[in-house]
Amino acid sequence: MTIRLDPDVADLLADTDTIKILATVGADGAPHAVVKQSIHLGEDGNIHYLERLESSVTNKNMVRSIWFNRTVAITLAHGDGRSVQIKGRPVKAHITGELFLRHYRAARAGDPEADLAAVWVIEPQTVTNQNARARREAEAALHPHFIHLDRLARA
Repeated sequence: MTIRLDPDVADLLADTDTIKILATVGADGAPHAVVKQSIHLGEDGNIHYLERLESSVTNKNMVRSIWFNRTVAITLAHGDGRSVQIKGRPVKAHITGELFLRHYRAARAGDPEADLAAVWVIEPQTVTNQNARARREAEAALHPHFIHLDRLARA
């Protein structure tokens, strides 16, 4: 089910200091996770990922994901401690048209030698707060009996 990203996640996506990691899965089932700063929130509420290289492993895995309805994961991490994971499904790859052309022109304006192979549209399905404290609290609520013995001894 597609979700709408809340403003805090949208701000994290828009922040140029945010590290953005896209994780895909290869044909052999092996994960492939790489930093991709060309991920942003599109005007349509979906995530847009600008793929620069036609032959990249990520692009191949994105094609496979759209063919076989596989999920991809995007991790956003900021130096201030904010961190989220967005899971979603690639639903379209623009290789021509207005959206592609707008991103291509912007890329070329920043770097006259820039290439753009595709603009991938990813529908977000879930968002999980990955902040250490938030994860610890969520896991403690889900599994109250999973506790290290040293913590029991201190209590």
